[in-house]
Amino acid sequence: MLTIPIETKSKMPIYEQIYRYIRDDIISGSLPCGMKLPSGRGLASHLSVSRNTIDMAYGQLVAEGYIEPVPQKGYYVCKLDYLYARKENLYNGGSAEGEQTGYGREGAVESKIPYKVDFSLNGVDMDYFPYGTWRKLMRECLIDDNKDLFLSGDHQGDLELRQAVQSYLYQSRGVRCKPEQIIIGAGSDYMLLLLSRIFESKKHIAMENPTYKQAYTFFESLGYQISPVSVDEQGMRTELLEATGAELAYVTPAHHFPMGMVLSASRRQKLLAWAGGQEGRYIIEDDYDSEFRYAGKPIPALHSQDPFGKVIYIGTFSKAIAPGIRISYMVLPEKLLNRYHQVADFYFSTVSRIDQRLISRFLLQGDFERHLNRMRKIYKTKHDMLLQELRESRLPVEIAGSSAGLHFLLAVGGKTEDAAEQEKRMVEAAAKEGIHIYALSDFYIREELRQPAVLLGYARLKEAEIKEGVLALQKAWEGLFLDRM
Repeated sequence: MLTIPIETKSKMPIYEQIYRYIRDDIISGSLPCGMKLPSGRGLASHLSVSRNTIDMAYGQLVAEGYIEPVPQKGYYVCKLDYLYARKENLYNGGSAEGEQTGYGREGAVESKIPYKVDFSLNGVDMDYFPYGTWRKLMRECLIDDNKDLFLSGDHQGDLELRQAVQSYLYQSRGVRCKPEQIIIGAGSDYMLLLLSRIFESKKHIAMENPTYKQAYTFFESLGYQISPVSVDEQGMRTELLEATGAELAYVTPAHHFPMGMVLSASRRQKLLAWAGGQEGRYIIEDDYDSEFRYAGKPIPALHSQDPFGKVIYIGTFSKAIAPGIRISYMVLPEKLLNRYHQVADFYFSTVSRIDQRLISRFLLQGDFERHLNRMRKIYKTKHDMLLQELRESRLPVEIAGSSAGLHFLLAVGGKTEDAAEQEKRMVEAAAKEGIHIYALSDFYIREELRQPAVLLGYARLKEAEIKEGVLALQKAWEGLFLDRM
């Protein structure tokens, strides 16, 4: 039985103390691969804590890929082939584009068809935007007739905002960096543009398949050689990465877009080992919606576990605040700063200094944290309602990606070579009932043998629309899946 010291007076929740202790023992090798962990009931009794506390700790370890549940047997330690993650780098707890495709995550490209319910992957619920606070901050920014705000400013973004982002990333994602490593810009596309200048001699990139198609389209337009790498329930299949010959890898490890899984601990270490194994290799970590997780604590940023300085971290406020804000940030490894200053620092920041000042105050005064906590509760309510409606319906679907983010993936049947064609029929049948859903095939670089699946976003929907949408899907798919319903 595990003997885990618990500090009852600590501000850290007991489940997190248990999670950290087991995680660190797995990383150090004290708990070897294949070892069976105590049952939840037994460990709860041994530590004199509730069963729910143990379930939360085990749930977080499963989500991060440190342990795996085996039906009828219990929990077992997963294999970690590369143990490069240093304890000081571990997490410190203290789209619709056009009419039928869904490439976007930032900004909302509205459908031209008047659907009754649009399960859009874009946008946020603007009914709860803190308009009063925003107006107050705008007045404060301009009350002193600050002429400096109308000048160009620092090319990387104002220092005050970069310091605010630095503090936020450390506290929320475990990312350790200096303000001079941070670049502020309008959207992730701007960040990728800067990277294309920095890596102008590196034109071979590996991307998850499926992937965020906007990024794929961007790299393709710049003439990159793109190698798609398949994913499974643990994320990118890193054993396939070396054979691609790529120098760069673009990943969404905390919440894969669009499938929704978490890159497992073992795969994370293999990915970092790939980057560290050869000079000039780098990982682009797109952390697009890490703020929204509904089970356990946030998944650590890959950057926080990087011992080599090979992870380029990109984040955005589009999901957490509003798409129209168009403020993103990038953390460059120190090894790339000289290169940036040589070839790319002549680009002016694409965000107005007034907006930069406003966002920095929004962060520094605690307004962002309050808004985020509120939106987590609102989205959790919508998440739970959609999940319940789907489970109570007669739809013959497997639900994936429901532990985080703002969309679900619904998979149907077994693997097939005509998955894209089946998805097209599902989307068309839903459209006849006035429901807009999104085919997973829209996000594939190269089709594979797989399950047919569609995506449902819920951030912008009212609760009544969620219920109406699921009922309409039942009606739409009755003819398609009559033998399964």
